[in-house]
Amino acid sequence: MNIQNNFGIAFSLTMLAGLTTAIGGAVAFITKKDNLKTLSVGLGFSAGVMIFISLVDIIPSSEKLLQANFPNSFQWLVFGGFILGIIISVLIDYFLPDHVDTEELLHPDDVELSQHNHYKLKRAGFLTAIAICIHNFPEGMATFLTTTQDITLGASVAFAIAIHNIPEGIAVALPIYHVTGKKRYAMLYAALSGVTEPIGALAGMFIFGLFVPQILVGCLMAAVAGIMTYISFDTLLPLAKEYGNWHLSIIGIMSGILFIWMGLIFLS
Repeated sequence: MNIQNNFGIAFSLTMLAGLTTAIGGAVAFITKKDNLKTLSVGLGFSAGVMIFISLVDIIPSSEKLLQANFPNSFQWLVFGGFILGIIISVLIDYFLPDHVDTEELLHPDDVELSQHNHYKLKRAGFLTAIAICIHNFPEGMATFLTTTQDITLGASVAFAIAIHNIPEGIAVALPIYHVTGKKRYAMLYAALSGVTEPIGALAGMFIFGLFVPQILVGCLMAAVAGIMTYISFDTLLPLAKEYGNWHLSIIGIMSGILFIWMGLIFLS
């Protein structure tokens, strides 16, 4: 089959993989808004998945992309990309206005969720969505380019991405839902966080046949690993502890790690 004839299949697989974040968003429909223990476990689960994916999946993928062209310095490039991601997160922390839009809060007098905590949850959801959007762009490009070369291999890559996009959708949906109380918002933001994956596929389509900037993609993936790790430790884990006891948070963290680890084993 001509490679260009695979474009439709490649784009379809990439879009399906990206939009599985909406499945994670569906968790909003099975959790009660005032169930803070569920929120605690869920946030811990999301943090565990994001940390594991960052250190075990994204970093090695980044190294693999860079090693071919930079055999003597690829580890330093990945290290620098990771630090860049942390710096970006710190800058977002610094410049994001620290205020609460009370008109957007449905329960401003809620005793357990103060206005400040509402803001922290909303911010956690938005920052997670930003990190996942950046993360999904090179994933979409990689899925598309792989499928154009080998449909079977591309389908495997798309399936692997789809699996870890589900808990990423959870990471976006839980904070948004517990702030707004609106399930459709949680679903919308979770779905939108995966939209950059087919956008990455379109970028791959346009650069097909040209030099693929592996150094750019590799460094970008390392930076995303830094962003996701920072968000997990700085935002998701403290909130998980705050809305439940630490043992519940640990259960969530370990469940997230074991879930994504088992998924990677099945796909290997």
